[in-house]
Parts: sequence; C-alpha cells; structure tokens
Amino acid sequence: MAKILITGAVGRIGRVLTTHLKKEHQLTLVDIAFSDPDKELVKGTVTKKLDLSVLENWKDLLNGIEYVIHLAGDPSPDAKFYDSLLDLNYKIPHNLYLEASKNNSIKRIIFASSIHAVDAYPQNVQVATTDPVRPADLYGVSKVYLEGLASHYAFTTGLESIGIRIGAFRDDDIPAKDDPGAMSDYLSSRDMCHLVDCCLRATLKQPFLLVNGVSNNTFPRLDIDQARVDIGYQPKDDGFKMYGYFKQD
Repeated sequence: MAKILITGAVGRIGRVLTTHLKKEHQLTLVDIAFSDPDKELVKGTVTKKLDLSVLENWKDLLNGIEYVIHLAGDPSPDAKFYDSLLDLNYKIPHNLYLEASKNNSIKRIIFASSIHAVDAYPQNVQVATTDPVRPADLYGVSKVYLEGLASHYAFTTGLESIGIRIGAFRDDDIPAKDDPGAMSDYLSSRDMCHLVDCCLRATLKQPFLLVNGVSNNTFPRLDIDQARVDIGYQPKDDGFKMYGYFKQD
C-alpha cells in the first residue's frame, strides 16, 4: 500500500483514479473545492481543500507522501494565460516540484500532460513522444512547460517523474460517429487506471519518462509502443470498436 497524493482529485480523471486507487492505497486528495456529492468518493481518504497556486499552502503537505499524481490545472484548450493558466498550469506545477525536491519521502511524480502538446501535427500523423513538441494552443504550451519542468528536476535533482500525454479521456462515453479524431485519441477509464498502475510500478532507466496515453485504438493518433515497452502498458479498449465500427472483443 503506497501513500499517494492526488491534486485536482475531484476532476473527471481524478474521480476515476480515486475510486480505482483507494482500494489498495492510502490516498490524500487535494482540490480547491469538495462538494456534498463527493462524500462517497472521498470515503476512506484524507481530503485537503487548498489553493495550490499559493506556495505557503504546500507547507508539510507532502510529508510522508511517496507518490504524487498531479492532475490539477485548467484543461480547456481555450484557456487564457492571465485568466487561469498562469495560476493553475504554471504556478501549481512550479510549487509542486519546488516542494517535492526538498522532500525525501517522494519517490515519483506522475503528471497529466496532454495530446495538446503535439496536436498541431496533421491528423494523419501518428505522434511519438520523441517527436518535437507542436502545441495547438496555449493550454498545450502550458503542458510543454510542465514536461520541461519535470525533466529539469529529474536530471538536476534525481526527482523521478512520468508524464502522460493524455488523449481524449471521455469517462467511457462513446466517441461521436462524425468525429473519427476522437476515436483515434480515445482513452477509456479502464485503460487510464491501468496506465497509472503501470506508472506506479515501473522501474525507470532514466529519472524522467514521457509516455502517450490513448487506448488500443485501431488507428491511434499517438504512438503507444514505447509505453508498452518501457512500463508494460497493455490497453484493452478501442475507440473505433466502442462505436461499432469494428467488433469489440
């Protein structure tokens, strides 16, 4: 049983991971707001309502924590720098890595990057993590910053990180028939949970690793072969089969 802190814990991905991980791990959930409907979700966990863009709010937060799953941030491709990105997508990661680098209990940070870091490539191009970044919007630029920040701390302080370039996480909603791009980007809840389990268990050859996070889609937008090899990722779902284009196993 690992001691895991999840930032942005009541977001869409945070809710799915919390439900999955609390069965076997000791969770500390951090978010700027928890509501009454969250009571069943947070049962059996420690919750902390904090604005993580404020550096002082990190005091003692990471004590005893072994793994951080960083999900907090503004996920909108339309997000503006001064409206939300500066605080949520720049200050929070900065504070996280600054404090984690001082804490001896932290073994690894697993963070949510995004397909938006490379989404300016043409749709018919399958993108690998070794391809140059090509963000499609300022949100994607903020994820490139997060990847660079994690790499900086990994290779200068030894603080391990795995970044996941998440595709289209849809809480298992069926992709729209008229949007084949959503099928190629698709990441199911089941595969997301499996991918995070792989990130928690993996032995890294280098202190920083970036992997692509999509399901086993027939025509995947992102190359997941590296994730298969480096961390044992074996996704089961397929965005095209989910809609019925092909028979689902």
